[in-house]
Parts: sequence; C-alpha cells; structure tokens
Amino acid sequence: MIKRQYGKHKEFLSVIGLGGISVKGQGQNNASNLVSLAYDHGVNYFDVAPGYGDAQELFGVALENYRKQIFLACKTGKRNSQESRLDLENSLRLLKTDYVDLYQLHGMKTKDDFIQATRSDGAMETLVTAREEGKVRYLGFSCHSIEVAKLLIDHFNFDSILFPVNWALILKNDFGPELIKICKDKNIAILALKAMAHKLWDNPSIRKYKNCWYQPLDDTKMINLSVKFTLSQPVVSFLPPGDPGLFLKGLDAVKQFHPITEREKNFLAEEARMTNSIGSKTEVFI
Repeated sequence: MIKRQYGKHKEFLSVIGLGGISVKGQGQNNASNLVSLAYDHGVNYFDVAPGYGDAQELFGVALENYRKQIFLACKTGKRNSQESRLDLENSLRLLKTDYVDLYQLHGMKTKDDFIQATRSDGAMETLVTAREEGKVRYLGFSCHSIEVAKLLIDHFNFDSILFPVNWALILKNDFGPELIKICKDKNIAILALKAMAHKLWDNPSIRKYKNCWYQPLDDTKMINLSVKFTLSQPVVSFLPPGDPGLFLKGLDAVKQFHPITEREKNFLAEEARMTNSIGSKTEVFI
C-alpha cells in the first residue's frame, strides 16, 4: 500500500481510507470483515462521524484490535463548545478509545458556520482543549466552500483539511486548485473527498447506493482514472464513496496507480464537460 506523509507530522497514511459511512447499517459481522480486509490490504486511515448512523459503534468493535496501528479520524457537526464536547465524549465511548488521532469540524459550509464555531464559546474551544487533554492529537475540518475554507485556514493553524478533490470539479469548474496551493504552501495535509464522484443524482429518491448523496462512478475504467487524477494532486489520502463494493473498487484502483498522463487528463476533461457536476467554482452542493 502506498503511504504519504500527513502534512508536517511524522505519520504516514494509506492513500485510501475507509469511511464509516461504508459500514452504516451493514451489521457488525460485515463491518468487522470490511475493516479487517482494509487493514490486511494496508489501509491505516479510518474516518467516521456521529452523523453516520451506527458507524461509530460498528467501528468501535471492528477497530478494537487495530487501534494502536491505525490513524482514526472523527468529526463534530456541532458549532458550540458544550454540544461539541458531548459529541467528542460520546464518540470516544462508542469507538472504544481514549483518543482520536484527528478531530474535525464537520461540514463547514457557510460564513455562519465559521462565525459560530470560532467564537469564544464555539466548537474550536472543544478541539483545542481536547488536544491539550490528550484526547485529540491533530485538528482539522471538512468543508465544501472555498471561501469558508480560506477563512478557517486564516483563523487557525489546522493540521489537515478534508475537502473535495474531484476530476470533474477541477476540470470543468476549476474548483479546488486555489485551495490546494494554499494548503501545499502552508504544509496542511489534504484529505480528499468525492474522488470517485460522478454527478448529481437524476432522481435522489431512487438511489442505487443508498449511503451516497451523489451518484458515484461505478465503471472500472472511470474509477481508475478518477483515483489516478486525485492521487496525482498533492493529497495525502482519499475516502471512497459510502459503499463497501465501491471501497473495494477504489482499493483496486490504488493498486494500479501511476501519475495521470496528459492523454488521460484530456479524456477526463471531455467527460467532465458533459457531466452534471456536483458543484460550482466556489462550492460543492452535496
């Protein structure tokens, strides 16, 4: 498994992670089997959040024997210190651990999110205090807005950012390159979302993949190219869509990785031109 350095820190993460959304509703046996398979293939980056149904509880059991060997990331979607602290303590309990490697502000989309999270009684207080207590090692945020991401980066010295690095978003809408450069210059680790995203669902009420808010790629050739595109950017790792089968396809794509060629990039650019992209130049819609 290819591993890349986590920003300015000594940890090296597998270039593909396993998101807790992939085990949501799968039952303990299936969740534990998927975690074991991922670990056996060299995956050491696992990401979860309170909003992913029963994923924390399933991960807690599944990861118990691997805890010291893996990099565990969690999140809070709460914006004030009291509720985010409750989120953290509950996550630690469900995950059967006394610390997480990375704790992130989840889904920072608007200026109001930024204002609430960074005020004196905001969620950032929880993140900073938890790091001082040893319950959190590194701090980050997930974001779908370029403007809000820049506000957060200017406000605090985060260790990483979790945001969309997607072939169609970049090649069609130019979403991402500015933020990628900022993170690279500041040595902020980039963890990628939406690498295998295709487009918005034509009919969101009828979804082949129930845990995917966007329509993912499921064609092997396009998955391989999309993963190749994302990993050819200065990212540390990416999280596949929330489906066990798509995680396995992402894992296969990683095994075949080599930097993307101009010919391949041109092919993706033409595909992107015809795609109902999941975002604009400034934000991702889902």
